[in-house]
Amino acid sequence: MATKRSIFEEVGGAAPPPPPKGGMIERGPRGARGLVRAWLGVLFALVVAMIAVGGLTRLTDSGLSITEWRPLTGALPPIGTEAWMREFAAYQQSPEFRLQNSTMTLDAFKSIFWWEWSHRQLGRVIGLVWALGFFGLWALGRIPPGWKGRLLLLGVLGGAQGAIGWWMVASGLTGTAVDVASYRLATHLGLAFAILGLIAVQMLELGRSDAALMVARRAGEARLGAWAGWLAALAFAQVLLGALVAGIDAGRGFPTWPLMNGSFFPADAFVVPGGGAAWRAFFENPGLVQFLHRLAGYALLVAALFGWWRARASAQPTIRAGFGAVALMALAQATLGIFTALYAAPLVLGLVHQLGAVVLWVLILRARAEARAPHATSIRGSR
Repeated sequence: MATKRSIFEEVGGAAPPPPPKGGMIERGPRGARGLVRAWLGVLFALVVAMIAVGGLTRLTDSGLSITEWRPLTGALPPIGTEAWMREFAAYQQSPEFRLQNSTMTLDAFKSIFWWEWSHRQLGRVIGLVWALGFFGLWALGRIPPGWKGRLLLLGVLGGAQGAIGWWMVASGLTGTAVDVASYRLATHLGLAFAILGLIAVQMLELGRSDAALMVARRAGEARLGAWAGWLAALAFAQVLLGALVAGIDAGRGFPTWPLMNGSFFPADAFVVPGGGAAWRAFFENPGLVQFLHRLAGYALLVAALFGWWRARASAQPTIRAGFGAVALMALAQATLGIFTALYAAPLVLGLVHQLGAVVLWVLILRARAEARAPHATSIRGSR
């Protein structure tokens, strides 16, 4: 039976085109973005733990207890008395033992050994989780288009971090050094924060589809996004200064606030301990390094409060909330820093202060992401 034709249909005309399917930008394996984001979440938690254990390793003066770099064979700790004696004998050849810990017993050595071993072991776990996740997702075709290079970069940076870690430790195993070089410690910690920041940014981006991000960017506020970028740069510089403070124990030499042992600016700020070029004072003079760390902390707090003040006029609730969280955390971190200095950087306060820097760093990156591509909210203000 012949099909009836519309009186408006052109005889012999082509059939009407099918309606657009839509969502072309999201075509590909379903659930890939969520799967990659979950894997990055595990890496994020491990890197935070790595920063915490690294801080404890530094605060307990355990970082030089293992005097060799054995990426594979070092995964196994000493087993039996003979193995422990060999490890202890190697440590006894280090300047730290000869000049500072010459009365240390084997039991005391074990207590510092386990911190450094745990730090290195956690690094191996992070490398393994990255490799299994990256190559597994790649083999299954679950990596979203355009993300392979970005995820590979995390692995490259992680490998570099391991090499930099040994470069740092090696600086404390020669001559008369009883600690690692402070600038190498700053490089090591700075790269850890860079890796953590990259993971956080990638997780934020993967939390929404490409299409949703494209729409959200139209409602972004470029000036607030730029200000958050400056905040991130200042926070990163403050992390590096904090590492320099920790590297030379500068946080324990000035247990007063707001003045530094009665002075606004240390009188011997440009004296280089042990002699050397004047520029080395910026890395090695405890008074100058502590002064710069405090000054940068004040600047970061003022910048965070100014960002919150500017964000109040935003029409986007998530932007206002993001900058508000940054301002509150910056105030809390500054308060933690003051008490850490007043109590001469005890272990617990020192660790909490370092983890506070992690929280502030991530909140700044989140505020920047919201300023550039705010989440849509309903009339009641919920997402």
